[in-house]
Amino acid sequence: MAPVAKRLEGKVAIITGGAGAIGATTAKLFLQHGAKVIIADVQDELGISLCKSLITKECATNNNNNIDYVHCDVTSEQDVKNAVDLAVSKYGHLDIMYNNAGTAGDNIKRPMENSTVQDFKRIFDVNVLGAFLGAKHAARVMVKAQRGGVILFTTSITSVIGGQAKPAYSASKHALVGLMKDLCVELGQHGIRANCIAPGGIATPMLNGWLKMEREGTEEILQSVGVLKGGVVKEEDVAEAAVYLSSDEGRFISGVNLVVDGGYSSTNASFAMIANVLKNNQTTNCIDA
Repeated sequence: MAPVAKRLEGKVAIITGGAGAIGATTAKLFLQHGAKVIIADVQDELGISLCKSLITKECATNNNNNIDYVHCDVTSEQDVKNAVDLAVSKYGHLDIMYNNAGTAGDNIKRPMENSTVQDFKRIFDVNVLGAFLGAKHAARVMVKAQRGGVILFTTSITSVIGGQAKPAYSASKHALVGLMKDLCVELGQHGIRANCIAPGGIATPMLNGWLKMEREGTEEILQSVGVLKGGVVKEEDVAEAAVYLSSDEGRFISGVNLVVDGGYSSTNASFAMIANVLKNNQTTNCIDA
């Protein structure tokens, strides 16, 4: 069989939140497709360990070291600038800026009346300010280099439907879509594309922690409420979307919030759920009678 084409051959990418579940999976897939990757994160121990494991695999196949780790708090402009400057100093350019870092705050479903100003600000600092800084410094070098580029953001299905998370988190993901659309227009004049990826529920440590379940239990719940049966959304699905949007195959895709949820956000299942509960209750009452 012919070898699989490397769709990101020669491209340089930064992935913020690159040590986390989605970020790490995307970093691995980017490497497989020939990209040079810089993992930017605040989880130094996890990030360095991931980087070392990927270096070992990379060097075993082609004697190259195309993966780096850099400490990067996305709320710090200096940290973000340093990450971008590292890419340019080592590889000469930057082609892909994937603003993936994000947080749901201290409680993913905290009700509005119990929300705190500190939690709201923290969510917006990481999710929105961090993405803005990533886009700003990526644009700084991409525009100057005159070779185009791709700026990606991780949003969420909360950017298209309500009731899935607390208001601050949902608002931050809506804000990213607005940022992306403006960048699509402004940076499109320089051949730079901007897009978002909106994943459905994924059994990441954050969601598992909120549900107080192991991954298997979380995935069982996600499958039960899913529209597209036969599986659940995984980190690999988001990574595949990122590869497509970053590759030349997606060269005319810009300004899109690509939803990766198997159709979950296309329907409101609330009535059906309540109807089934009522139907089951009525059946139980009849049996008891």
